[in-house]
Amino acid sequence: MKALLRHAISPSCLALALTSTSAFAQAATTTPQPTDQTITGQSDTDAVLGEIVVTATKRAGGVDAQRAPVAVSAFGEDQITAMQIKDITQFALKAPSVAMDDIGTAKGTANFTIRGLGVNSSIPSIDPAVGVFVDGVYLGINSGVVMDAFDLGSVEVLRGPQGVLFGRNVTGGAVLLNTTDPSNTLRYDFKASATSGLRGTGGSYTVSGVVRGPLVENLLSAKIAAYYNKDNGWFRNIATGADFGEAETYIVRGALKLTPSNALTALVKYEHGHSTGDGPAGQSHTNGAGVPGAWGNFSRSSFDFSIDEPGFYKSDWDQVTGQLDYEVGRGTITNIAAYRRFKQTQLSDIDSSPRDLFHANLDTKQRQFSNELRYNGRIGDSVDLTTGFFYFAQKLYYNEHRRLAGGRLHQYGGGFQDQETIGLFLNGDFDLTDALTLSAGLRWSHERKDDKIASLPRNVNRPCDVLAGTCPFDVTGEISGSNWSPRLGVQYEISPAVRSYANYSRAYRAGGFNFRNTATDTVNFGPGPFGDEKVDSWELGFKTEPFNRARLNFAGYYTSVGNMQREVNLTDPVAGVVQVIKNTADARIWGFEADFAVPIAEGVVLDGSLGYVNGKYTRVLFDLNGDGVLNAADKALKIPRLAPWNGNVGLTIEQVLPVIGRSTLRVSYAYRDASAYTDNNRGTLNELNRIDASLAIKVFDDRGTVTLFGQNLTNNAQIGSDTQLPSTLGGVALGGTFAPLSKGRVFGIELRISD
Repeated sequence: MKALLRHAISPSCLALALTSTSAFAQAATTTPQPTDQTITGQSDTDAVLGEIVVTATKRAGGVDAQRAPVAVSAFGEDQITAMQIKDITQFALKAPSVAMDDIGTAKGTANFTIRGLGVNSSIPSIDPAVGVFVDGVYLGINSGVVMDAFDLGSVEVLRGPQGVLFGRNVTGGAVLLNTTDPSNTLRYDFKASATSGLRGTGGSYTVSGVVRGPLVENLLSAKIAAYYNKDNGWFRNIATGADFGEAETYIVRGALKLTPSNALTALVKYEHGHSTGDGPAGQSHTNGAGVPGAWGNFSRSSFDFSIDEPGFYKSDWDQVTGQLDYEVGRGTITNIAAYRRFKQTQLSDIDSSPRDLFHANLDTKQRQFSNELRYNGRIGDSVDLTTGFFYFAQKLYYNEHRRLAGGRLHQYGGGFQDQETIGLFLNGDFDLTDALTLSAGLRWSHERKDDKIASLPRNVNRPCDVLAGTCPFDVTGEISGSNWSPRLGVQYEISPAVRSYANYSRAYRAGGFNFRNTATDTVNFGPGPFGDEKVDSWELGFKTEPFNRARLNFAGYYTSVGNMQREVNLTDPVAGVVQVIKNTADARIWGFEADFAVPIAEGVVLDGSLGYVNGKYTRVLFDLNGDGVLNAADKALKIPRLAPWNGNVGLTIEQVLPVIGRSTLRVSYAYRDASAYTDNNRGTLNELNRIDASLAIKVFDDRGTVTLFGQNLTNNAQIGSDTQLPSTLGGVALGGTFAPLSKGRVFGIELRISD
């Protein structure tokens, strides 16, 4: 928070604030005059201020985000472009109390946190606290989630439990990614960009294209989209002196939309993706026990690392989604069915050193099918009803091979899961008066998981493979149970420009088994089962549009967490790291949030947000600090991934350029406090201080755009995890950490042709 205040009162920011205050007063009392040049299309400042229709309430056709009685940060297609958002982790830089981190062990694995609730895991059998939905489809595992912001029609970040409408594993919230739909008019969007690496320009190249339009007028429309990125590696591996972080990714998407009548719409979408590249850039720095890396110890504010195994990852996925909307009377029946296949293979240097001490091969294979059938409609003059049925099935395979102590010790294991989940939900909004609405909802969920575990210590120097069916399972188990998630809320329109809401909601994060069982003590640290996590939340919010298209929103909340589900990381001189999944504690979390977007002059918009999160344990169920007893010392520990303060501010300035077209300057600053990574608080995630800037020149009636941009101009070092390593491994000195690095400062240029 000190850094946030320090930047806020810097001389340049003070000057900006004084200028903004003067312009603010003028904008509030005058009407902007038209410019001499006619501008076609929506301006970038209009995009930042524009109305965003969200699907968060699952009402047919969506609702304006400012009228949805839920804390949501929403971004439309034009807003994503105006804010120069390049990958989905950047949405967290625009939303209060949100962190959307890639854990870094393997590219694309999400460890998202909202309001202090998140996970520390790359284990695929561990369910998220923040659910991710692509085109209305829940993604069953965290792998393959983090992607570039390509072909996105809208993104919604829902803060707080979403148990009634979105089911399980949304205790912290939900992230809704909606790709673009086919269009009834011809539209195209082609982009090509180049960004710098660590030592100069040309580090990464990207080309993409989206074409949408009618095939049969008013009946059939289509979309084809393609994306390709070649990254030559931003980092430098000190051990070899070579560039590091090479990656290659391509994504293709297609969609068909059939509208045989005004009442019926059928939409089919397909996506195929492939990504491959180097393993993690694992940094070793002095760990929380004060033990430095024996073979290389670096500043955690630097991008230095030294490893002997570059590793690799390879990911492939396919998703087919079909959506049917049929208007019946005053309502709409919607059915969304989807199949998704994901496969990933990776090799990582976990010891983060130029020695062959701890290398791990990981293989994940997943198949899922889901179907949601729901109805939304108006009953009488005062009731809006949403009800439906949800089905989800998944088969999940995980294989792990640890090469330890220079190859003297090998461990093999993993797990298999067969999962089935069903849900029934009902939500009603009752208009008691023109200004007062009462909401009530309830969801019943039933889940079954059949798991088989091959513990790594049971297969020492005995090669086997779970995916090939050659690993003997030593633990088998089934968990099956049901729960109810209620919601009760009230919304009151104080005036046409001010609305308030108050909600109570409950959500569950599913229990299960730990596929990565490396503990020899299976009584205290075994693979499970562990139980559901239950979250109850109370929230009060205000959404306002005080003047001249400005918006200013507030929310405060109190959250009670029961049987908090955590991945406890323990160092081990034989296995390297033991990850134990347990219901460790009860906790309470409270906080407040604000976000705003204000036109302060013609062509000038200021936007931003501020969030504060306060959390503490109220009861401990597991020895979190490892001292052998449960006591006040455990309760005094910080909750992992809970960063108390975060905030951002952005300035968009748009100017007409005579003859040429127009320009848009965008500058933004984001801050997030440091937070604990491990439950014993020895591992820590770095404080975030980041400045992004871009200058876009639009020509040919906005059809052509040249953008110069810089991201992370402060060169702020961020790590996906801070796994603590043992002082010795296999009798050899080790120490330090496994802390996968994210990219630092990059500069780039993007050319865009669109209509």
